[in-house]
Amino acid sequence: MASVSVTPPVSCHYRHNQPPPTYSTKRSHNSIPPPKAPLPFSTAQTQKPTNSLQLQQPFLQHITNLCESGNLPEALAFLQNDSQNVSVSAPERKDAIGVLLQVCGRHKDIEIGRKVHHMILELTQFRNDFVLNTRLITMYSLCGSPLDSRSVFDGLERNNLFMWNALVSAYARNELYHDAVKTFVGLVSETEFQPDSFTLPCVIKACSGLLDVGLGREVHGMAVKMALVSDVFVGNALVGMYGKCGFLEDAVRVFEKMPERNLVSWNSMIRGFSENGLCIESYGLLREILVVGLLPDDATVVTLLPVCAAEGDIDMGIAIHALVVKLGLSEELMVSNALMDMYAKCGYLSDAVFLFGKNNNRNVVTWNSMIGGFSREGDVSGTFDLLRRMQMEEDENVKVNEVTILNVLPACLEEDELVSLKEIHGYSFKHGFHDDELVANAFVSAYTKCGSLHYAQHVFFGIEKKTVSSFNALIGGLAQNGDPRMALDFYFEMKDSGLDPDYFSIGSLFLACAHLKLLQYGKQIHACVLRNGLERDSFIAISLISLYIHCGKIFSACELFYRMEGKSLVCWNTMLSGYSQLGLPDEALHLFREMISDGVRPYEIAITSVFEACSQLSALRLGKELHCFALKANLVDDMFVECSVLDMYAKSGCMEQAQTVFDNLKDKDLALWNVVIAGHGINGNANKVLELFEEMQRLGLKPDGFTFIGILMACNHVGMVSVGLKYLNEMQGLYRIEPKLEHYACAVDMLGRAGQLEEALKLVNDMPEEPDTRIWSSLLSSCRSHGNLEMGEIIGKKLLDLEPEKAENYVLVSNLYAGSEKWDDVKRVRQRMKAFGLQKDAGQSWIELGGKVYSFLAGDNMHPEYVEIAEMWKRVEKKISKLGYKPNTSCVLHELEEEEKIEKLRGHSEKLAISFGLLKMSKGSTIRVSKNLRICLDCHNAAKLISKAVEREIIVRDNKRFHHFKHGICSCSDYW
Repeated sequence: MASVSVTPPVSCHYRHNQPPPTYSTKRSHNSIPPPKAPLPFSTAQTQKPTNSLQLQQPFLQHITNLCESGNLPEALAFLQNDSQNVSVSAPERKDAIGVLLQVCGRHKDIEIGRKVHHMILELTQFRNDFVLNTRLITMYSLCGSPLDSRSVFDGLERNNLFMWNALVSAYARNELYHDAVKTFVGLVSETEFQPDSFTLPCVIKACSGLLDVGLGREVHGMAVKMALVSDVFVGNALVGMYGKCGFLEDAVRVFEKMPERNLVSWNSMIRGFSENGLCIESYGLLREILVVGLLPDDATVVTLLPVCAAEGDIDMGIAIHALVVKLGLSEELMVSNALMDMYAKCGYLSDAVFLFGKNNNRNVVTWNSMIGGFSREGDVSGTFDLLRRMQMEEDENVKVNEVTILNVLPACLEEDELVSLKEIHGYSFKHGFHDDELVANAFVSAYTKCGSLHYAQHVFFGIEKKTVSSFNALIGGLAQNGDPRMALDFYFEMKDSGLDPDYFSIGSLFLACAHLKLLQYGKQIHACVLRNGLERDSFIAISLISLYIHCGKIFSACELFYRMEGKSLVCWNTMLSGYSQLGLPDEALHLFREMISDGVRPYEIAITSVFEACSQLSALRLGKELHCFALKANLVDDMFVECSVLDMYAKSGCMEQAQTVFDNLKDKDLALWNVVIAGHGINGNANKVLELFEEMQRLGLKPDGFTFIGILMACNHVGMVSVGLKYLNEMQGLYRIEPKLEHYACAVDMLGRAGQLEEALKLVNDMPEEPDTRIWSSLLSSCRSHGNLEMGEIIGKKLLDLEPEKAENYVLVSNLYAGSEKWDDVKRVRQRMKAFGLQKDAGQSWIELGGKVYSFLAGDNMHPEYVEIAEMWKRVEKKISKLGYKPNTSCVLHELEEEEKIEKLRGHSEKLAISFGLLKMSKGSTIRVSKNLRICLDCHNAAKLISKAVEREIIVRDNKRFHHFKHGICSCSDYW
């Protein structure tokens, strides 16, 4: 008889008078394999003569051939038409019916299966046959109808162990794990049958599905008592169960004690490691498989590739791809899908597209994976194009489903995608997908991300049975996308409905409190976290750290950080970005060094935060070292890192290097153009800014709001008022960009510096938005510079009314009066400031030498090398005095004697930093200093003359712009 893939006819496997059911020993990678049992059909007790077998062969062979070719209706018709043929014996007919039932299950053809079932019921000799009814139970379960399996089982007059096993297997296969366990309990407690090596793997699979390791241990104990634990299939099931439940030590213990292991054993162990995030151990087992002489199969590959995808380990993914080709597995659909998914999730979308194009046997998983890849990349047009192509597929097995919708939605992240989001929502509603909880929750989240909070709430209120996940989708969306106050309201509604928050709910609450700066409420939630022992959860801990950082409580954040055990990369990133956000660059650099020494490899987010710290300090040498580190670690291809590198060079006053880096970039997007434009702007290179702006447009890039901030800043720093106002007007008229407060703040500052105070005030009054304190403080500073006390007093009152708790506002008002020598008013303002418990920020400057940053406070004589610094300044002061330097005591806004004012000027922090640089740096080296406040007129004049006297460039970055002093001239042309 020709070799076929269906189970051989029952007459070939006679063993007992009570025949067992038919179970295929071939299992998919994600099911618990059955024990090595004999193939289960038998019919007759006596062997037929050879000539009789030859007569029977054509009938059974014909049925088998029809089944093999997938022609089940013809096979059924042949059986029905030949039912009266007396030349076909009952055992042979039974074999044929058994073969047809098996193939119906494999093809999931329940309609043909039902007709076969009806035929069996009509044939009285087969109606209560153990073997055929066992096959019926199995067929219905394979077709996804365990209720029919149960109906067959309950309709029998009597049953045996194999029928019980088939029913337990039916429930487990269809993920009705409670029913599987209940049936197993009935088998043990209500019958005399003893579970065997097929029963236990099915029950263990149910325990795994329920994540009930306690019950799993009881079944394990039963296996030990029954001496079945050494069976390879029982062992495989136990390894899989312990692995899925997260008890890896138990899984390893079972695996190591197994007397016999097959490939499924190794695959089960790999799956256990991979599901618990142990990627290195998973890869190690792959190597061991090859060492022991086994060949990985499709199950091995599709278990390992998702690990590569989750870890972004493209190198290992490529190695496994090569192994797939070598083993001839690349045509397997599951393998092809897993490879495509791996490449897409590792960011190699073009490779995924290539595999997708080569795949001529696509199923719904293929399409969903490819759509997910485009969606994650933010390629909205590509995502929806694939969705349309998928809908045009004629294959009945390729239909849009809930997973498709879930994969499309991540592409909808911006307001621009709201129309597309509504289209996909309508499609989902039309096809009934909106009833799925995951889909509904995903739409709630997507609408919040697209800025449509009303639609998000509309979808939420339409969910009939709201779960914690439903509330989380809305609370998280509101907290992250513009309405944290409402997020808190919905949290209270969730509590009122009787639902308890989970980790995600609490994380979202902390985020809402962080946005609203509600520290007191955040502390109450923190107390709740402590009471419930949730602080050790890394997600909660990181959310807490972020809350304290947003509320400016860096010491509380530090305390939490250093209490954490096993800090994740996200935790380090949170602290690094927190230090940078709060203007603590020294602490950020120290933490980065600590991170490296602890063996934690930084990635793009950490590097970006440290570049920001270098930018704040204008620490060029440290920035260059970090740039080299990023190059060696292959991190500079990331757009955010590229922007950070440019920003670091620009804010270190090294625009030549910034421009070189920019010129060498292959793909320059708008963000990179904006950074280099802003860099030239703060360094006073207005003509270069306008040149870059024109070039950018020639290349087809459209400017955005950030582009115009850079242009207005550049015009502001060089006094190009008419040009700046021209671009402000063109923003709206020509480029259809609505100016925001940031743009108006630049324009007001530009007019104010030019002395056009009335025009600046008119622009403020004509603005479509209410001016904020930045605009009023800028205008007040201009009033002081140009001696307009009357307007300054009006603006000062507005400023103090808006923000009475900010020390710098009082300082500006005080300086206004001091500039007009109104010392009584100065005293009054300072007393009011003192009454609020506010203190002026001291002038502070930084200089980097040999990779270390040194800090100087104004008037600080406690520096270890103060005497040497003071001596250096005396020598420098003598030199520049010969060049015409005279201390400008009008910069000292205190009622002091002239000599006291001169002494105050000598203690300015930038003078101390420059003197320290001259003391420590080699001749001719550029001195780079950063200052937290605006450089005063006296220090500005002194720095110009110092650059000429010592013949070296001095670069000072204050809180407004850069000053490049060279040969006695400043790049600002004394306009700042």
